[in-house]
Amino acid sequence: MRIPGTKHAQRLRITTPDGIDEADFVEIGGIAQWISIRGEHRDNPVLLEIHGGPGASNLIYAARTREWERHFTVVRWDMRGAGKTFGHTGPTGQGEMSLAQLERDGVEVVEQVRARLGVDKVVLMGCSFGSFIALRLARRHPELFSAYVGTDQNINAGGRDRTAYTGLLERLEKSGKHKDLAAVTAMTADRSAWTTSDWSQFNKHTVGSDPLTFDTVKKVVMGSLLTSPLHSLGEVRTYTQAMSFSECLAPQSVTIDEWAEGTDFAIPFFLFQGEHDVITPAQTAERFFDDVTAPMKTFALIEDASHFAAFRRPDRFLDLLLNHVRPAITAHVTPATAASSID
Repeated sequence: MRIPGTKHAQRLRITTPDGIDEADFVEIGGIAQWISIRGEHRDNPVLLEIHGGPGASNLIYAARTREWERHFTVVRWDMRGAGKTFGHTGPTGQGEMSLAQLERDGVEVVEQVRARLGVDKVVLMGCSFGSFIALRLARRHPELFSAYVGTDQNINAGGRDRTAYTGLLERLEKSGKHKDLAAVTAMTADRSAWTTSDWSQFNKHTVGSDPLTFDTVKKVVMGSLLTSPLHSLGEVRTYTQAMSFSECLAPQSVTIDEWAEGTDFAIPFFLFQGEHDVITPAQTAERFFDDVTAPMKTFALIEDASHFAAFRRPDRFLDLLLNHVRPAITAHVTPATAASSID
């Protein structure tokens, strides 16, 4: 671990009498998987994150989201193929790498968390690629969750939606990057024909084509990774290796059609999306949101944010959690849908 006296390490100290700061490997799905549980008060609601990538653990953002832990008990799980779970046994020890297996793992994680913390339900937060898994958990196991919160929300429509692809072409053409434009055009918008390398190149072109996204990856993502007091220097390399290893999951998402899988949710439903997200565009997420039926639902844009909106603007994200999610999980909700959209 990093030197305990660093600024970020000091910031992460939890000193409240009823606080919790635990992290260890737990057997999930037949392999050891890393789970971190942090919060200042054990009677606060529990927030379980399903991280994105694929293979990109959210644990690196602990210092940036420290304020969340005053109001929620934050559970961060390094899924198989990610972070410390990947580092523990390497590529040969990850077992089955499939969206279905990650969903089964997710159910086990929730059950472990419920038992450990003595709670009936948790708030489920799906992040980027992890939101594919989180939406399925929310649909199929509503008894486990008090609310669904999606951010950097991935919405696939069985190949019908091409918003991110056409947006990239437009940016590349406008900036005069003709070589990159030709490469992306040659890939075509049919993601079912993409190789794993195509997925990787598309993501690199997308990040590089948008100044706000590029700045966020450099300062927020890489900055958090390189300064995380919860990771050794060796784990920085492992983190990126895990993402490369987990790229095999990306093609499995191609056939997902969120509308076909279901727009009815039995729990309060929230989408908080970066206003300028070019990776998972806000307009696609809002189209899905408009068709969602839930006891309560809210859509909000996070200003000055592209992808990784919750971690670029953790203060704004916390405001949304406190003003919309926390009241919803404690209030009596009538059967009729209460919907709101925040510009």
